[in-house]
Amino acid sequence: MLKLHFKDGRQAPIWLVEERIALGSDRRNQLVIEASGVGAFHAELRQEHGHYFVSDCGSESGTFVNDERIAGRYQLRAGDCLRLGEVELLLSDPGKAQPRAEAAQRWFLQVLQGEHEGRKFHVAGSMTFGRSVKCELCFGDAQLSRRHCEFYLKDEVLQVKDLASANGVFVNGEKVAAALLKPGDQLRMGSVTLLVIGPRVEAEQVAEENEDATQFVRAVDLPKPLAKASRPAAAQAALNPLHAAARAQATPTPQPPSRVLPMLLGLMLLAALGGLAAWLL
Repeated sequence: MLKLHFKDGRQAPIWLVEERIALGSDRRNQLVIEASGVGAFHAELRQEHGHYFVSDCGSESGTFVNDERIAGRYQLRAGDCLRLGEVELLLSDPGKAQPRAEAAQRWFLQVLQGEHEGRKFHVAGSMTFGRSVKCELCFGDAQLSRRHCEFYLKDEVLQVKDLASANGVFVNGEKVAAALLKPGDQLRMGSVTLLVIGPRVEAEQVAEENEDATQFVRAVDLPKPLAKASRPAAAQAALNPLHAAARAQATPTPQPPSRVLPMLLGLMLLAALGGLAAWLL
């Protein structure tokens, strides 16, 4: 039995137990969805012999499954993404062990400028980009070649390759023939600008490893020790306080000069002057 989840969590998930479930903004639907682009009676889900089907009920904005607009009745499977207007619904089978939808859909291309502006495309396997209706990413820009470039995944890394286009492929403003893409990169082909959206787990793991890594410093970068003769006395005392204390005890403390000697010299001088005066008289 499948379960329907709102990708943005606006409503609680529901089990698809009824044979018929009407979806739309009108209160008479079994599943009421009030959002931009959702019609009054937008779509219908039916269960037949354990299989689930969705049909569009003539809505203006259309019903999409995995970013493809459906024309008639379409069979749904676990892992599909159903979109009505701006609301995305994910189907899961809790009875089967499956990876989370977020893990399965790791790389996206969002249109920042040009035709389909604001739309986000999920990249799975290999996808060609150009004016041809046979391209998985079809744009009507006259500056694009029929088969302009190709996006593909290799070892879970998104890459782009120019298919000999007339006007080239630019990644972050630089023209490339092929390139490895990272989340946040911007691509320009003609008047169309795409933003790369992808996982950042690898970058976060590298940052954590660098943060925990032991830092080594070369010996030549360390400051050289001062020579023993050039060390100031205060520094030498700080190196060994016991030696400094012993040196202080061994060195005699200079005493201030005595005042007795100057007094004796003064008296002798006065006596000599007195004797000289008496002899002269």
